[in-house]
Amino acid sequence: MSGLELPKTYEATAVQAKWTPRWEKDGVFQPSDRPDAKPYVVMIPPPNVTSVLHMGHALNGVVQDVLVRWNRMQGRAALWVPGTDHAGIATQAVVEKRLLADEGKTRHDLGREAFLERVWAWKEKYGAAILDQYRTLGCSCDWSRTAFTMDENLSRAVRVSFVQLWEKGLIYRGLRMVNWDCKLQSAIGDDEIEELETKGHLWHLKYPLEDGSGHMVVATTRPETMLGDTAVAVHPDDERYTALVGKNIKLPLVNRPIPIIADKSVKAEFGSGAVKVTPGHDFEDNERGMRHDLPVINILNKDGTINDEGGAYAGLDRMVARKRVVKDLDALGLLDKVEEYDLRLPLSDRSKTPIEPLLSEQWFVKMKDLAQPAIDAVEDGSLKFVPARWKKVYLDWLLNVRDWCISRQLWWGHQLPVWYDEDDNPTASLDDLEIGAPHPKTGKPIVRRDDDVLDTWASSWLWPFSTLGWPNETEDLARFYPTHFLSTAREIIYLWVARMVMAGYEFLGKCPFDTVYIHATVLDDQGRRMSKSLGNGIDPRDMIEQYGADAVRFTLAILTTEGQDVKLSPTKFELGRNFMNKIWNAARFVLTSIPENSAGSAPGTTLTDRWIRSRTAAAVETISDALTNYRYHDAAQALYHFVWDELCDWYVEASKERLKEGDIACGATLLQTMKTTVRLLQPFAPYLAAELAETLDEEGHAADLDWPVAEPRDLEAEAEMERLQELIRAVRRLRNENRVPLRAEVAAVVDTVDPAPLRAQEGLIRRLARLETFVAGPGAERPPSPATAVLAKDEVHVSLAGHIDYAAEKQRKVQELEKAQKLLARIEKKLANENFVSRANPEVVARERERAEETRDLVRRIQEAVDRLDAQA
Repeated sequence: MSGLELPKTYEATAVQAKWTPRWEKDGVFQPSDRPDAKPYVVMIPPPNVTSVLHMGHALNGVVQDVLVRWNRMQGRAALWVPGTDHAGIATQAVVEKRLLADEGKTRHDLGREAFLERVWAWKEKYGAAILDQYRTLGCSCDWSRTAFTMDENLSRAVRVSFVQLWEKGLIYRGLRMVNWDCKLQSAIGDDEIEELETKGHLWHLKYPLEDGSGHMVVATTRPETMLGDTAVAVHPDDERYTALVGKNIKLPLVNRPIPIIADKSVKAEFGSGAVKVTPGHDFEDNERGMRHDLPVINILNKDGTINDEGGAYAGLDRMVARKRVVKDLDALGLLDKVEEYDLRLPLSDRSKTPIEPLLSEQWFVKMKDLAQPAIDAVEDGSLKFVPARWKKVYLDWLLNVRDWCISRQLWWGHQLPVWYDEDDNPTASLDDLEIGAPHPKTGKPIVRRDDDVLDTWASSWLWPFSTLGWPNETEDLARFYPTHFLSTAREIIYLWVARMVMAGYEFLGKCPFDTVYIHATVLDDQGRRMSKSLGNGIDPRDMIEQYGADAVRFTLAILTTEGQDVKLSPTKFELGRNFMNKIWNAARFVLTSIPENSAGSAPGTTLTDRWIRSRTAAAVETISDALTNYRYHDAAQALYHFVWDELCDWYVEASKERLKEGDIACGATLLQTMKTTVRLLQPFAPYLAAELAETLDEEGHAADLDWPVAEPRDLEAEAEMERLQELIRAVRRLRNENRVPLRAEVAAVVDTVDPAPLRAQEGLIRRLARLETFVAGPGAERPPSPATAVLAKDEVHVSLAGHIDYAAEKQRKVQELEKAQKLLARIEKKLANENFVSRANPEVVARERERAEETRDLVRRIQEAVDRLDAQA
């Protein structure tokens, strides 16, 4: 052995500090040392540089790293590319907020160039912190390839993609309805909106008919927008309004005549069945307006104040205008009623202010043609979702895709590569155009560049290949694209995943990955999303400091069940910490207990040796199958069960006497099993695995070790050992239930028709069950004052003379009897059902009849035990 000794306790912090820099120094996670190996490539979903990581990032990091490490151990050239996202609107918002709080200034006070210097400083600080957190978690990224969405080459990729789409006629400028953030004064994407469930009001307004013959009542949650109404709509089948369709309303406050129209989108049951139509400030109304060729009136300035179209309300903030409009309508007798109303209020998740649907001239990408290959990828099996149900979310969006608004009125981000001549004719260019240079088409002088920046996703959708050098034809791109696995959150399936697939096909003709794994959402222990407002967040940095990175990793893995969210509390990480300590202590026992010549010696051939080797093979099979199918919980649970329940609780305990006697074969078996355990552990707990591999004289880094290959199973040894385990557990249970002192030795008799295997293991049974004497045979004489357990093949009687409580023992047996009788009744009822017997598979029926016979025998044996207790009482 190496001569290294393990301290008494596993000091996670010290081990992490030792291995993190060593891995990076030695280039362990770079695939360059495996030039001929088949690649396995994962691109990290780049976190926003807005702040530090949260527990959801930690879980996703574990999900990815387990697979990357596992594939590396299988000989693949595993590449995991790390990086961060500039997150345009999100990052600009937090920097603006800090600037205002710290200095009382806005970005306009600084100017664009100075403000961007502040944002870059923020990025350097938080981008570095994010990467350090991933390092501390033990993520096996190739840190030499760390990318940022505004790096020089990635920025070049953004410009090339934009120009290529421009030249194909897929990018255009148009006046469209967008989500508008009045505080940030920018269009924002659907992903940048959060809905707040809140109490609001529904105002019922009276709209007079132009001919003075009456009025109609319309209901709205935004009464100030009535200043921009251009129609009132009713359902064409609503007989209440049939005679009014075609007439005009005289719009209150602005005295503008507007028509009454019939449109099938109107819900006759909502409110009065008549709705105000505001094409300039509502997405649904905008579509109605286009169907009926209605004028579009915009009443809002970019900052959310009312413009000149609002007449007397011009200059008022929209919320102030709301109150004034309601007050004025009430004064005119045109406020019918006000109701409390449950609202789902759309807020900007950056400024936390209400979103305003607003007509704005923006840049768009035509999406329909781009979407078709992405649809085909799922339908022809090129792209798989895990769990499979998430492909519906993906397809629903693509099948109903709308053109993508790619421009943002921000300063932080990729500025549009668009320039204008003096007549406002735009052109896109791969290289910057100088002011005064001729426009490539009109020949007129260039006078300005577009101030807008691109939507964040316009760089993120290129991530799988821009990080590999595209648009240049690099060796990395040729070798590592397409990638293999993407793990991400459900919220961005269509915002990011679908767009990456579209980009992959559009620019490289290939799907960027073959599997999309939608990871669980981390909730608190009450099932609530973690948030600052609830104060229920769990910082992964705190958990790593308290429990260690390995404990955090293993806990998150074992809690990750496909299709279910993770309910988490800090105390759950105790499971991971306790497991790491268990493995550490097992390794210490191995190092201090095995004979000197155990390394390199042949493994043992006793029953327990054969059994642990077979159970090791079973663990390798189970964990490998689980990881192949992305069942993280099953893989972690199988490892936990093998180490704790089989290796430590049984084989180590069974080996102690043999090791004291210097049994080299036993030592060899134990050492081999421990080395395999370390390899199985490595994807889940890399720090502990690295430390143990070094101490166990494994050659090279633990991350580079081969994944174990399962030996053939020894099912005979497993069955024989299972019988012994059942017997020993039964004796222990009987001792415990009757409060026999731990160190007291008792006599046990086993009534069995197959005593030879038990007699052959008498020493082991006596030692593990703490027996003074042990007898096994058919009809063996029972010891005095026995407590009895009826097993699958045997009946064990433990002498409890001086310890037994006959009343309690009888009560326990009666409960066992009632349980067995109920089971028998259920089986017999099923067999008495003619439909079951005649229609079920004959093998199933035969199996049920066999169960019935076994259960009848069990009932008989328990009844006999109850009768004996009655006789002895």
